[in-house]
Amino acid sequence: MRDSDRKLYVAGLADKYVKRQIGRRDFLRAAGKLGLGLGAFGLGVTRPFGGHFMPVANAQDLRPDPEVLAWVREVSKPFAGTTLKFATESTPPSNALNSQLKQYFEEASGIKVEIEVLPLEQVLQKMTLDIASQLGTYDLYYIDQSWAAFTARDVFDPREQTAAKPDLAMPNWNIDDFLPALVDGIARYEDRLVGVPYDIPIFIMMYRRDIYEEMGFKAPTTFAEYLTQAQAITAAKGPDLYGATGQMKSGHYSLNCDWTAWLWGHGGSIFDADRKFSGNDERGVEAMAFWRELYKTMPPGVTGWTWDGQGQSIAQGVAATMMSWGEFFPYFDDPSATKVSGLMEAVRCPAPVRPLRTVNETGFGEIPGVAHQGGSSLAVSKNSKNPDAAWIFMQWATSADTQVLITTLGGGTGPTRNSVYDDPRVLANNRVGPGTTRHLGVVRESIAQDMGSEPDLPEWAELSNDTIPVRLGQYFAGQFASAQEAMDDIAKAADAIVKA
Repeated sequence: MRDSDRKLYVAGLADKYVKRQIGRRDFLRAAGKLGLGLGAFGLGVTRPFGGHFMPVANAQDLRPDPEVLAWVREVSKPFAGTTLKFATESTPPSNALNSQLKQYFEEASGIKVEIEVLPLEQVLQKMTLDIASQLGTYDLYYIDQSWAAFTARDVFDPREQTAAKPDLAMPNWNIDDFLPALVDGIARYEDRLVGVPYDIPIFIMMYRRDIYEEMGFKAPTTFAEYLTQAQAITAAKGPDLYGATGQMKSGHYSLNCDWTAWLWGHGGSIFDADRKFSGNDERGVEAMAFWRELYKTMPPGVTGWTWDGQGQSIAQGVAATMMSWGEFFPYFDDPSATKVSGLMEAVRCPAPVRPLRTVNETGFGEIPGVAHQGGSSLAVSKNSKNPDAAWIFMQWATSADTQVLITTLGGGTGPTRNSVYDDPRVLANNRVGPGTTRHLGVVRESIAQDMGSEPDLPEWAELSNDTIPVRLGQYFAGQFASAQEAMDDIAKAADAIVKA
C-alpha cells in the first residue's frame, strides 16, 4: 500500500471511530496494522483533572517579556491578518495558551490563532484527515509521542526551519535548552525531530508528610520501604486512611501505566531483545507479587479507578501515598478543592529493586524506568498554507519565556526546557498554594534519571489499551490462578498480535 493510501485509510478509520461507526478494539487493531501507534493516556479518556490550569496568587503580575513581544511584533509584520489553526488535547500548556496567553501573541503579531481543545481521539481524527487530504486545514500538530513515526515526514524538523529561515529565527530560542531525555524520548524519530517537546506528564512519589511524621517514617527510597510503610499505615489507620492507592480500572490504559512502573522497577521489561513479550519472566512475576501485596494496602474501590479516582483518593484524605502523575501535585495544594493542602510532599520514585534493563536488552525502543512518562510534542505541518507564521507562533509558544508563564499560570505543570525550572518567576511559586511549583525539582530529576518510555510499535495501541489491562483486571478480580498464569496469557496474546 502506498504511503498516501495508507494515511488516507487511517484517516477514514479515525473518522469512523469518532463517529462510533466502528468499535474501539477494531479501531486499535486496524490502526496498529497500518502503522499508527496510540499510546499515552489512551483513547476516550482525559488527562488528570482535565489538564486545567489553576489560578495563582500573583497571576496579575505575570506578563510576557517585552523584548519577546517586540520580536514577535517585528518578525510578524508580513503575516499580519493570517489565521492559524491548532487542534490539541486538553493539556496544561494548551489551556494556558488558549485562555491566558495567546492574546499577547495576537495583539503583537496581528496573527489570529484558533486553538481547538478536544478529546484525544478527535485530535487524532483531525490530524490524520489533514495529513491524508493535504488540505492544510491545521497549521500546527499536537503529536502524542506514539504518533511520531506516523507523522515524522509530514511535519517540519525545527532544526531545518531554523537553518532555512534565519530571518524568522527567534533570538535565544535555543533548541538545546529542551531537556535531552525528552528530545530523545518524545520528539525524535530516527534521524528527525518531530517538533519539540511540548508537555511531560511523569510519575513521581507523593506522600502525606503529617502521616509519615506521626508514624516515624522517612520518604521511601526502596520498593521494600514503600510496601512496609503502606502496610503499617493501613494497619494503623484503616479503613479511614489507607497506605497507598492506584489507577487500576480493568481494561483501562491507566492500569497499564501502573503495571509498567512496577515491572520496570523490578528490572523487567515489556519486550526482550528478540521482540518477544517478557513480562512473564521471573522479574515480571516478581513485580506482580509486589504489586499484589501493595494492592492490599489500597482502598477497596481502587480497581474501579483511573487516574482521576486515584487523585481524588489522595485529595479527599482517603490514601496517604501514591506513585503517579506529577500533574496532580499542584491540585493537592489547593485548599478550596482538597483536604490535603500543604500536607503533601514530592520525592523521586523509589529506586529499582535491581538494575534496569538497557535499551539493547529490550525491544521496540522501550526505555525502562520507574517514572513512567506520557509526553507530547508540537510541530508545524508541512501542509500548512502559512508555515512561516506557524513557525513564528511555535517558537513563541515553546520559548523559555512562554513556558515560564505556562508553568506558573498553568498550575505548576512540568516544563520541557531546562532553564525554566530555575527562572525566578517559577521559583516564586515554590510555596504551598494552588498552582505550586514546589514539586518541580523532583520532576526535573525524574526526567533526567528515572524516566521510563513505552515501546514504539504500531500494535502497542491494542496491547496497552486492551490486551494487557483487560487481563490485568481479570487477574485482580481472581480470574487467574496465579500471576504466572495471567502473565503467560498476556504473553501468548501479545506475541500473537505482534506477529500478526
